[in-house]
Amino acid sequence: MQQEISSYLLADAVSELSKLPGIGKRTAMRMALHLLKQDQAHVNRLGESLIKMRQEMRFCKRCHNISEKEICGICSSPKRKEEIICVVEDIRDVLAIENTAQYTGLYHVLGGLISPMDGVSPSDLHISSLISRVKQEKTQEIIFALSATVEGDTTNFYIYKHLKEIPIKISSLARGVAIGGEIEYADEITLGRSIVKRLPYTIA
Repeated sequence: MQQEISSYLLADAVSELSKLPGIGKRTAMRMALHLLKQDQAHVNRLGESLIKMRQEMRFCKRCHNISEKEICGICSSPKRKEEIICVVEDIRDVLAIENTAQYTGLYHVLGGLISPMDGVSPSDLHISSLISRVKQEKTQEIIFALSATVEGDTTNFYIYKHLKEIPIKISSLARGVAIGGEIEYADEITLGRSIVKRLPYTIA
């Protein structure tokens, strides 16, 4: 039986916290009670930082990574190899790959994977902007770094069909990441090795 919360203020806070991914009602309750025990200044800083992040954080116009400016720090860095683009599903994958310190090219965040079962079509993703980048920029290599799932493979193939006539190298991660595994959960050593030892993309 679900326990009723006597305070509507606490109930409202628990309801909002439980909307976060991976946070159930019990965890949300613990978080809310923890915040109640903190100094007012601490809670204010937390609230202000979240509001500021939501208001000021944007997405890079070039690669769709998170950014505080129109163009993200990776895209604008002179130390990055602009001729290589690593295609990832989500911003979390950018963070995971950056943590390996094995990749110095650019990224393109699709914002998801093609999944007809979930109603996600190519037009829902940042695929057209990727194709435009490849045609307009000095791209020499595309690296597919999508999850080793049916959806990931489907997305790889769709992009490949639209790029195969362009004279560039198309690679994919060496299968160090487990089949069905997600990039963000791969350990840094395995993921880094998969990038360094990437292979030419082939159709299974």
